[in-house]
Amino acid sequence: MVTDYVPTDERTGPRFPLLLTTGRILSQYNVGAQTRRTANTVWHNEDLLEIHPTDAENRGLKTGDWVRLASRTGETTLRAEVTERVAPGVVYTTFHHPATQANVVTTEFSDWATNCPEYKVTAVQVTPSNGPTEWQESYASWSEKSRLIAAEPAE
Repeated sequence: MVTDYVPTDERTGPRFPLLLTTGRILSQYNVGAQTRRTANTVWHNEDLLEIHPTDAENRGLKTGDWVRLASRTGETTLRAEVTERVAPGVVYTTFHHPATQANVVTTEFSDWATNCPEYKVTAVQVTPSNGPTEWQESYASWSEKSRLIAAEPAE
């Protein structure tokens, strides 16, 4: 059924001048819940924020720097990858690693017909950061502990 185009209500502005779009990467299936347990993590071991060289330079960022990604709905931190794969004014990240919390920054807007979340257009700001948030550090510790198998001798 053909439907009319309905533009997003999300807008950039002085506080949130960039548009974030999220997506998948070939080496991880869907959100990565299964493929993160495989050797595929060799190709994609963390979610990165792709940012255009002009936007990175304006913020004093280079590849590998920790950045704070903030929107009207939340914030997280991840490492930057300076690349021309994205246009000026647009940043991109995947959402395969839970510690990244990529969907914390996306809006609650959704398509009127399908109710599919609007993960492709979120107004954001990117600034330098000192590293992972307290929640991300706690999650990493918890995640590591949950993978350990405690073997107790039988009595």
